[in-house]
Amino acid sequence: MHRALVTAIGSFSAKAVIGGLKDLGFWVAGCDIYPREWIVDSRSVDAFCQAPRVSDVDGYRSFIRRLCQEERIDLILPLTDVEVDFFNRERSSSWMKDITVCISPSDAIGYCRDKSRMSGFLEGSSSGVVGIPTRLLDDVDEVPVEYPLVCKPLDGRSSQGLRRITSQEEWESLKGIEGHERYVVQPLIEGPIITVDVVRSPVGPTSVAIPREELLRTPNGAGTSVYVFHDDGLVEGCTRLADELGIIGCVNCEFIKAENGRYYFLECNPRFAGGVRFSCMAAYDCVANHVRAFLGEAIEDLDPYENQYIARRYEEHVMRVEDSAL
Repeated sequence: MHRALVTAIGSFSAKAVIGGLKDLGFWVAGCDIYPREWIVDSRSVDAFCQAPRVSDVDGYRSFIRRLCQEERIDLILPLTDVEVDFFNRERSSSWMKDITVCISPSDAIGYCRDKSRMSGFLEGSSSGVVGIPTRLLDDVDEVPVEYPLVCKPLDGRSSQGLRRITSQEEWESLKGIEGHERYVVQPLIEGPIITVDVVRSPVGPTSVAIPREELLRTPNGAGTSVYVFHDDGLVEGCTRLADELGIIGCVNCEFIKAENGRYYFLECNPRFAGGVRFSCMAAYDCVANHVRAFLGEAIEDLDPYENQYIARRYEEHVMRVEDSAL
């Protein structure tokens, strides 16, 4: 029996990932920076441990190493970008030699986590995926295009640090923002957000992609109401891009659909999307096939599915009851 560790189980994708691993018959441990009583899915795992923040690199490393040894973990599935970055750096460490971390190769993650590098990659890509013109802020002296502009960290996630620039005054203030050397500048393109779950295995010719339009989103960019649909051109572009990048497992690509109907690439997140459950419900077992890809197996074909609207809701759970002092 495989023994898997799922990190950040308070995140949106945790329920789908834990459930998918359980369906495969895996023993599952989970961790999160918050205590058990704050995390509903702490009840869904076989063992739960509260973790230090990843920013405490030494503390997090010691925690993960000890947990993996004590629980005999052989697979790790990180659910957030910062954890993907951590395990990407640690993958060659001796303590991880018997553990499979279910993330794409370092080169692929390097492109996915750097908007400037990915923009350059797309310029030479034959996938047909179109990127938004992107320049490093420090390489730009004059306003590169008409207002409004978008300025954001090159390794940002969930719209963190994103700024809309609408005037010369705002443009001139950009150079003084903290960490300005790690910001990129893009023209503002508006339209609905399209997310595509992409699953690829290096074994066999199969890559699978399922697109959805995010109709309602949280401020951090997690879809709560979506429309799962078909678009052969978008699917072909995403699967070809995944091949070029050397993606392994499940990732999600985000696009903006402009008024002219063209899809403009925003980013590729090298992890499960917060809404991966939508794809699992509508069309394809992304979790099981993600694991197959890292076990050296071919993934399943995508069966026909219907376009559909799916919405999620929040639920309340009593996690612990304490006696009140009279």
